[in-house]
Amino acid sequence: MNQMLIDPAVRIGCENLPALKEVLEGAMQRQRSPIDDLLDSGVLDEERYLKELAHDLGLEWLQSIPIAELPLPLREACGPQLALRHRLLPMEITGEDGAERLTLCTFDPFNLVARQAAAQELDMPVDWVMASRKRLHEALRRLYGVGADTFEQILEGRDFDYDAIEASEDEANIIDDDDEEASVVKFVNQIIREALDQRATDIHVEPLASNLRIRYRIDGVLAEVAVPENIKALQSSVIARLKIMARLDIAERRIPQDGRINLQFEGQTIDVRVATVPTVEGESVSLRLLNQEKFNLEKLSLEPFVKNKIQKLLSMSNGIVLITGPTGSGKSTSLYSFLSEVNHPDLRIVTVEDPVENKLPGVMQIAVKSDIGLTFANALRSILRADPNIVMVGEVRDLETAEIAIRASLTGHLVFSTLHTNDALGGISRLVDMGVEPFLVSAAVRAFLAQRLVRRLCPSCKQPRELSALDLQELGVPANITGQAFSPVGCDRCRGTGFSGRLAIYEVVLITDAMQELVAHGAPASKMREQAIRDGYVPMRTYGWHKAMQGETTIEEVISVTTTEHASA
Repeated sequence: MNQMLIDPAVRIGCENLPALKEVLEGAMQRQRSPIDDLLDSGVLDEERYLKELAHDLGLEWLQSIPIAELPLPLREACGPQLALRHRLLPMEITGEDGAERLTLCTFDPFNLVARQAAAQELDMPVDWVMASRKRLHEALRRLYGVGADTFEQILEGRDFDYDAIEASEDEANIIDDDDEEASVVKFVNQIIREALDQRATDIHVEPLASNLRIRYRIDGVLAEVAVPENIKALQSSVIARLKIMARLDIAERRIPQDGRINLQFEGQTIDVRVATVPTVEGESVSLRLLNQEKFNLEKLSLEPFVKNKIQKLLSMSNGIVLITGPTGSGKSTSLYSFLSEVNHPDLRIVTVEDPVENKLPGVMQIAVKSDIGLTFANALRSILRADPNIVMVGEVRDLETAEIAIRASLTGHLVFSTLHTNDALGGISRLVDMGVEPFLVSAAVRAFLAQRLVRRLCPSCKQPRELSALDLQELGVPANITGQAFSPVGCDRCRGTGFSGRLAIYEVVLITDAMQELVAHGAPASKMREQAIRDGYVPMRTYGWHKAMQGETTIEEVISVTTTEHASA
């Protein structure tokens, strides 16, 4: 068998045959199929290798799996326990009654355990076809739903103990699917693990009248997750399990609750913020997944004309820098990146946040606790007596907080904070509407920075887009912005969306001497915008055009997220 596995590798030009042979020998010693080990080794191109192997074995190779066309009766022909445990995907049933045959798709034709299980558990002969491992895993997930094998065992009552949902804290916080136990604990872990594998930022568990809907937010867009049929039967158990993990009161279902979970996943610490809301169909649970990532200015991929302005602001010794934008626009990431840039041993940095989303080494971070009177304003008063150089306030929510932050900036502190406004210039009117005197705004604020998030094109499948100069002009792209526009396509790496990750687009309004005069005297917004342009202001949409013509995002993405900002220009 070893030679049969080596020959396809030779034909596709594998450059590390010794490593390949070592993997094969290790698999033989463990008496297991070597295909997984070969693909995990990184010495082979999975797609090309398996396609060559299928050719050698005379098996049909599936370049794509039309999951939407697979009829649901296939689930009954090959149950989720057999399919998911042995990674076998039912494709079609051929023949007539009494002479039916089932076509199964696999990526590992040498898995004898899987073949024996199929022969024993299926009621009809089997024909085999092959596809790539990644494509097969995605199809299984979509056909049966996340955690379907565990779900089936729970419903059958095998090894299921309802009290298992109250596992110890240590067990609750480790996401590991190696355990064979069929329980609600494992089922919930599979839901969370799948979200982390797909780079989701949020999980929403939503009870409906006849179903329990689970959705992940990936790259800012909600995507419904395939779940097992009849998952409604486990609704109360799943929600109770999540509440126990977050140390919430499982008996209280009438009022909203907030909690946190600290997860260990593949050596990483994941901080999860949990919020429950009572609905007419039961409690809805939302989980915000926060990776403890490292922040720096380079990760923001700033355009030079914005990066230069931000670096000058970070070098100031006093004043306020306000980041504006709606919830979910990446303001916290930008703030953490700015603080990381100025985080030096000779500076004392103190923050007040609600909540502390990420921990920064060397920074004193305070979490707001309104129930005991530790508000933004009260914490900020105490901070100013603790000899800080730089202060970060998670959000300016009221006049009291704004006035204390202004006082801090006027007494020699550099202050960072956020506001909820549509654009950078809107920050001025927002502070004035709060009750801050215009002359204080002009004296204390150094800049307003607005931002939005756009989806980043998948580098593996994006394709150049043919646009004439007239097309670009009609779309609003200035003639002086050159480059190549791209379109999303969709591939295995981006789950067929054409996008992978997100990036921020910005606009910065500097409060120069001329702008200070206009702000202090309450000039109309149109006058302030004209002055901002003279001071080098570049609208957010124009910033987005630069990113689109560099092939990082699409023109449609830029238009979508800057519609409000552009309308106010």
